[in-house]
Amino acid sequence: MEDIIIGVVALAVVLLFFLYRKPNAKRYKLPPGPLGLPVIGNLHQLQNLNPQRFFYGWAKKYGPIFSYKIGCKTMVVISSAELAKELLKTQDVNFADRPQHRGHEVISYGRRDMALNHYTPYYREIRKMGMNHLFSPTRVATFKHVREEEARRMMVKIGKAAERSEPVDISELMLTFTNSVVCRQAFGKKYNEDGEEMKRFINILYGTQSVMGKIFFSDFFPFTGYVFDDLTNLTAYMKECFERQDTYLQEIIDETLDPNKIKPETESMIDLLMQIYKDQPFASEFTIDNVKAVILNIVVAGTDTAAAAVVWGMTYLMKYPQVMKKAQAEVRDYVIEKGLTFITEDDVKNLPYFRALVKETLRIEPVIPLLVPRACIQDTKIAGYDIPAGTTVNVNAWAVSRDEKYWGPNPDEFRPERFLEKDVDFKGTDYEFIPFGSGRRMCPGMRLGAAMLEVPYANLLLNYNFKLPNGMKPEDINMDVMTGLAMHKSEHLKLVPEKVNIK
Repeated sequence: MEDIIIGVVALAVVLLFFLYRKPNAKRYKLPPGPLGLPVIGNLHQLQNLNPQRFFYGWAKKYGPIFSYKIGCKTMVVISSAELAKELLKTQDVNFADRPQHRGHEVISYGRRDMALNHYTPYYREIRKMGMNHLFSPTRVATFKHVREEEARRMMVKIGKAAERSEPVDISELMLTFTNSVVCRQAFGKKYNEDGEEMKRFINILYGTQSVMGKIFFSDFFPFTGYVFDDLTNLTAYMKECFERQDTYLQEIIDETLDPNKIKPETESMIDLLMQIYKDQPFASEFTIDNVKAVILNIVVAGTDTAAAAVVWGMTYLMKYPQVMKKAQAEVRDYVIEKGLTFITEDDVKNLPYFRALVKETLRIEPVIPLLVPRACIQDTKIAGYDIPAGTTVNVNAWAVSRDEKYWGPNPDEFRPERFLEKDVDFKGTDYEFIPFGSGRRMCPGMRLGAAMLEVPYANLLLNYNFKLPNGMKPEDINMDVMTGLAMHKSEHLKLVPEKVNIK
């Protein structure tokens, strides 16, 4: 019976597709790409596993700009530094919008946030506020003690495992670190890491991230309405995740508004947003839903990126032991010289090889390998090809960071020295290296993101030597990614720590 229903629905989709087709649609010279099927386009050819590598393979075949279709939507992927610059700088304004995505619309309170908002006057106001207040150098420095305190706690946990010669789950430890830091920075709340409230927060976060990464049929097959979203339970799942998220954020706001609330050690980000809510400094109204949407950006981005980056860094260091030894030698020699036992954020600027290591980590495995997609506002051309208004454009930052014109013949080699040999940074002006994006849609929390990963990363190298468990070899490490907005390592990285006595 179920097969019959699916068959009938599929037939209806095909009929609706042809009924809704525009017979005199304008012909465009689109970028080259794989041949698709009627109605579904190239949907059947796409792979969920390692999409950045899959698209890199298509770029090798079709060129640095290629197109494909999902349903009625045209998608374009850019895979070279030169074309990334064309999109993110030369034509930045025309590609500053976001594409349609039902999940993004719902989960971000009607796109009242900074990351997913359409390119509107409100977006420009809220981004300016974010850059000047939420993510300013002063604000980032305000929470320095929080990040360092949580990093010290993580080192203590690893130390206990080292005493027992037991493996530690670096992936789990880093997620705990980032969740704890984000809760303190965003909400002024210090949860018990193993308590029910932290578990609740993590479950809500996973649900929100999951909805953001899902494909909704209604976005690509609008002539079907929400039929397929409903049949596949996507609608119900999205609503459930949103309700859990909204209930939690409302509780946080109610606590913030409570006149009897104990004042936190440092003004949290939600305190600042609630002050903006009271002052109403923008041309458009800044509602409680706006507060929720913006704080959601901080939480999602803050927990994902730093954790994934450090895990990928430690993964590559296990595969490149000579790099590990060189980085360890630098941080250990530094603390001996200075008489220290811990690397702080202020110390990082004095560690050139380590800073190069951080950059190389973000180059070889950018945490968001496919930058958050952009939408073309008006018909234009890139590299001689037509890009119609409404086209969704992805920059494959993972492929761009392997552009041999800029990175030489061995871009897959993990070699921090390349950043000592040439002056390249991730601030958005070197288009061969754009882990945080560039232009009007560049991640406004870049400074905070970098600060979140440096201290735990440096102190892992300072305090411990590591080996793989159970006789595992470096070549046995699974390098697949977990598909999502930020792409974590699909299998958790587990290592056996050995405490180092530094004298």
